[in-house]
Amino acid sequence: MSENLLPRALVDKAREVVEANRAADKRIAVAESCTGGLVSAAITEIAGSSDVFEAGYVTYSNAAKIADLHVSQEVVETFGAVSIATAWAMARGALQASEADTAVAITGIAGPGGGSPSKPVGTVVFARADRGKDPSEIHADQKFFDEPGRAGVRLQAALCALDLLMP
Repeated sequence: MSENLLPRALVDKAREVVEANRAADKRIAVAESCTGGLVSAAITEIAGSSDVFEAGYVTYSNAAKIADLHVSQEVVETFGAVSIATAWAMARGALQASEADTAVAITGIAGPGGGSPSKPVGTVVFARADRGKDPSEIHADQKFFDEPGRAGVRLQAALCALDLLMP
């Protein structure tokens, strides 16, 4: 564990992200839902992260996704908060709301409740948007983390999101 009680693996991965983006002269932003700011906390644990970290948006509710990141209500109602369409819109919204070069979005079901047969607890969706790239080139993926408990799902989701922030 690091000084601030974040798991060492998370802080180490965040350090790699900060160093790689600093070397590439890239700024990053994060739009988090199920991770509740965990990715942003890991990044800002690194001294000098302000060289690369532009913004972190924690939009836990659907209303916040719509108001703060301009995710369309129609997207949320049609596909659900935990969907590739919503993650894509969150990533684009974070990019548009900031001066970042890259934005990653995370939305999912950390549990222990809230799952369904089609989207069980552990379902997490990620999207990455890059400034200047065609929106059709966006990276989006849905994963299932069968980790022990809510903390395990959130940790695995945060680690995956950090991987997506590598230039």
